[in-house]
Amino acid sequence: MDSQTSIGIKYMLFASLLFAFMGAFAKELSDSMSSIEVVFFRNVFGVFLILISVYRKPLDQVGGKPWLLFFRGMAGFTALLFFFYNISQIPLGEAMTFSKTSTIFTAIFAYIFVKEKLGFKGWLGIFVGFIGIIFITKFDGSTLDKTDWLGILTGVGAGLAYTSIRELRKYYDSRAIVLSFMGIGTIGPVILMIIGEFYQNPAFDYIFAPFVLPSSKDIIFIILLGTVATFAQIYMTKAYSCAKAGIIGTISYSNIAFSILLGMALGDTFPDIWIVLGITLIVISGLLVSNKKD
Repeated sequence: MDSQTSIGIKYMLFASLLFAFMGAFAKELSDSMSSIEVVFFRNVFGVFLILISVYRKPLDQVGGKPWLLFFRGMAGFTALLFFFYNISQIPLGEAMTFSKTSTIFTAIFAYIFVKEKLGFKGWLGIFVGFIGIIFITKFDGSTLDKTDWLGILTGVGAGLAYTSIRELRKYYDSRAIVLSFMGIGTIGPVILMIIGEFYQNPAFDYIFAPFVLPSSKDIIFIILLGTVATFAQIYMTKAYSCAKAGIIGTISYSNIAFSILLGMALGDTFPDIWIVLGITLIVISGLLVSNKKD
């Protein structure tokens, strides 16, 4: 293994650990505020950092795809909204595993919209991934819980967002693409919390909720949430610049193990055999899809 690949693996392991801590801090904040408010604080921190970056070095881009840029922002925001709600409701490791199904849906959407070839490994990965989802949701042919649906939709939304990035990066500076997501992810929760002041329904608690003034303890967790999320993004980007995407993508699944351990530290129970099997299948699925061209 060359030194650059080794460095890339270390960066991704660190990023995965930070992403797990981001989930843990979000789970802690969910005890005193809605997941919608947590999404707001997660994004507003990043918006300021990106705007500072743009001020120091203006955007260098062609542009011309504003609606696709808006779509990317909405898809990413929706996925994050559902993801953070699930973090507040189910074990952290399970919520993180649902988010990792984005690899499966990205492959499907890239095949449909970008005409990317899948091959035998790709289709096998998609099949294995859906079997894994069935195990995690414990779907018996009758009904799925709300968190199961939202978990699947987290993967779908993230998959749509990642697929749109493949086209957007031809026209926009990467900071503009991230800003479209974080900007909508800041404005969107504000609108939803305003509506939540007048309309509250337990069935839609993942969409509408009133604003709650953070306590001094919450402010500490908000700062930690924004900090680890930002550095996780930075180190993940560094990892992909140091080694092949297939290798880094494989290492990124360590995030699930970190999340299970941190979740247990916060009071989650260890996953039962069916969920462990489902997690294993989804990891195998991601590896197959990531290496579909091999």
